[in-house]
Amino acid sequence: MLSVLRVHLPSDIPIVGCELSPYVLIRHPDKTVSTEDVPESSPIEGLFLRYKWYRIQSDKKVAICSVHLSEQATLQCLGCVKAKIPVAKSYHCTPKCFSDAWQHHRVLHERAASAVNENGNEEEDIYGRFNNTTSGMNASSNNNYNNTSVQAVVNGTTPLYPAAVAQRNGSETWFEVGRSKTYTPTADDIGHVLKFECGVVDLETKLSVGQANTILTSRVIPAPSPSPRRLISVTNADVAGHLDSSSGTFTVLSYNVLCDSYATSDLYGYCPSWALSWPYRRQNLLREIVGYLADIVCLQEVQSDHFEEFFAPELDKHGYQALFKRRTTEVYNGSNQTIDGCATFFRRDRFSHVKKYEVEFNKAAQSLTDALVPNAQKKTALNRLVKDNVALIVVLEAKFSNQGVDNLGKRQLVCVANTHVNVQHDLKDVKLWQVHTLLKGLEKIAASADIPMLVCGDFNSVPGSAPHALLAIGKVDPMHPDLAVDPLGILRPANKLTHTLPLVSAYSSFARIGYEQQKKRVDPNTNEPLFTNCTRDFIGTLDYIFYSADSLTVESLLELLDEDSLRKDTALPSPEWSSDHIALLAEFRCKPHTRR
Repeated sequence: MLSVLRVHLPSDIPIVGCELSPYVLIRHPDKTVSTEDVPESSPIEGLFLRYKWYRIQSDKKVAICSVHLSEQATLQCLGCVKAKIPVAKSYHCTPKCFSDAWQHHRVLHERAASAVNENGNEEEDIYGRFNNTTSGMNASSNNNYNNTSVQAVVNGTTPLYPAAVAQRNGSETWFEVGRSKTYTPTADDIGHVLKFECGVVDLETKLSVGQANTILTSRVIPAPSPSPRRLISVTNADVAGHLDSSSGTFTVLSYNVLCDSYATSDLYGYCPSWALSWPYRRQNLLREIVGYLADIVCLQEVQSDHFEEFFAPELDKHGYQALFKRRTTEVYNGSNQTIDGCATFFRRDRFSHVKKYEVEFNKAAQSLTDALVPNAQKKTALNRLVKDNVALIVVLEAKFSNQGVDNLGKRQLVCVANTHVNVQHDLKDVKLWQVHTLLKGLEKIAASADIPMLVCGDFNSVPGSAPHALLAIGKVDPMHPDLAVDPLGILRPANKLTHTLPLVSAYSSFARIGYEQQKKRVDPNTNEPLFTNCTRDFIGTLDYIFYSADSLTVESLLELLDEDSLRKDTALPSPEWSSDHIALLAEFRCKPHTRR
């Protein structure tokens, strides 16, 4: 007879907007064991599985700590209440928790006071659009996102089940909230325990057969809400060239989303396990990415199965077309489904796909060793150069108007490169060679067409390193210390390490404007952000958006984070931010075409 052996939840801490998918182990009449569903439409020997979800609602109201979201609050910041900051941000579980977060509270209080002083009442603009359901960029157009995204992530395709009183037990009331195997907690569930029930039911009588298996969760917590990141105009300082008033703008996002196979407690033990879980992180990342409303999205460390099963279909719902380049597998020895790669998305209403180029650095390594390395040293050379890194280059055609009067009818193309350079710190020569190889490929594309260039990604190279110098100034000083690491002689002579693309780092624009808050988050020596990667072991800049300054100018940039934004003693990933990197976003304007 069909029976349920075990019911288990991957995480016992449910979060609003994150689907709960129980593990149900069943025994079939033939004694075999599986986790396959047995719906009413496909019964086994007249029996099927029935699922129910209940919300256990106590008469006592419960407040949740704003820092440790699985803990009940015991005190409240009265300064937040006075400043009319959303009440959920004011609660703490212990005096130490409140003390540790005090600097963060001061920032919230100052921002609220500043907003009121400047605009009379900016509370809604700063906080109202980024409550417990959304994270991302503070923009008025995000109202549209809030309405659509909640429908997309709350309960998926599961029909909403009207709440009905199921049982009263002392001071508790049980409300039935769902009748499918999965359930996505809603705002109504915050602070309440959920109960999952799975039982075998007779197809004819619809009566239960035997005892149902049940499991209780912890209290439902709200999805953590980071402080919004605003889009800051830099046009007052960006005077690289005259812009035609009819030229269009577009936005580009670059983000290393942290591959799930790397998001382990061994590496990120400071992050709560529930916040490291993929079911939680994927929804948090989706909210953030979609909230930025970027026209072009470049993601790194996208796991292959997550691209196919999550990112591509979910972003398709928001109007994005997807392209993907998986890392090669000469070195990697895991499953092809879990290997990561670079994914580029673009809005179908803003761009059309013209051409795609895939760069496999392994193939370039093979060509290089065949041409330059003696046979006796080829194996050693390939072992050093073959690291499975790739780049995805996409040529897009704009559907919006970028043309001045003299250029009506001329196609506006944009070339977008998305890459993830080798991570190993000691392989400085490999990093530089990979970046040089990519740039030489882009030079060939630029020579064949009058086309703006965007080079995005995680370059695993800090500002001032040789790869950064090559990108930013087009050459590497022959005396640069990174060139001392060249056991294969692939970097010599140093004067070959050049390119002719007029690339500029988008975030260097912050160094040219009078916005002191952002200038404090930029290194004055390199004009790059102080960090784009922040863990307990490392804090520094590894991610960049470079653009061709002869054909594009920067209009605005997504503000940078600082330590106050991340809370005291907090590293990434965290419950608020689901990657160890931060997203970079720039708005560009195409310059009018010029005759060459």
